[in-house]
Amino acid sequence: MASIEEKERLQKFMAGAGVASRRHSEEMIAGGRVRVNGQTVREPGFKVGGADRVEVDGLAVARRREFDYLMLHKPVGVISSARDDRGRRTVLQLLGREFGGCRLYPVGRLDFDTSGLILLTNDGAMTYKLTHPRFGVEKTYLVWTPGRVAAGQLRRLADGVRLEDGMTAPARARLVSQTEDVSLLEITIREGRNRQVRRMLEAVGLETRRLKRIAFGPLTLERGLAQGGYRLLRGGEITALRRVTEGRAR
Repeated sequence: MASIEEKERLQKFMAGAGVASRRHSEEMIAGGRVRVNGQTVREPGFKVGGADRVEVDGLAVARRREFDYLMLHKPVGVISSARDDRGRRTVLQLLGREFGGCRLYPVGRLDFDTSGLILLTNDGAMTYKLTHPRFGVEKTYLVWTPGRVAAGQLRRLADGVRLEDGMTAPARARLVSQTEDVSLLEITIREGRNRQVRRMLEAVGLETRRLKRIAFGPLTLERGLAQGGYRLLRGGEITALRRVTEGRAR
């Protein structure tokens, strides 16, 4: 006996595909903007299955992938969490309506005063592997600090410094540029302690004037991705994320 195909309401399908929230999808359907198999459908309760072709404003809607992965360029003054009890703006509030029905969460944290690359996903297993210390996924930062940096300070950052919560692991630290007024450093760490890079600089007598994450594992922040901007990861980037955690547990 052939099985009966399971179908779902049109607005649920649209929300799941990232078109809009269910409520906004209902408005789009009622407005005559949605067609199923070439016919305009105005009933939100209309059900669709795997063989149906859904179009919104003439564009085909792809079915939801199992997981979503977004790269976002976090600005200073935005919280890298799903919600904030103090009412401050969060990274999720930077997303457009196409992700209104998705339950995305930030991977790791960037503090309020730090900008740069943050990953958003609904893949819990991937989040665990990218953030747990035993996988040692690298994070690279640019740090602007006033004045000149001594060679000894750079060596201490690379060798690891003692913080109040213990010794940091060895890092990569290099001087990118330097003037009398400001130095630019690039620091790569494998840990994820709270405000770690800022505390490392403070421990060697350096002030952090500005801090920006430019890489997370194999992902690098695109020059063309403006602050507050985001995009879906490409297939090769997702594959690279999976590879970087395979066999890396320590």
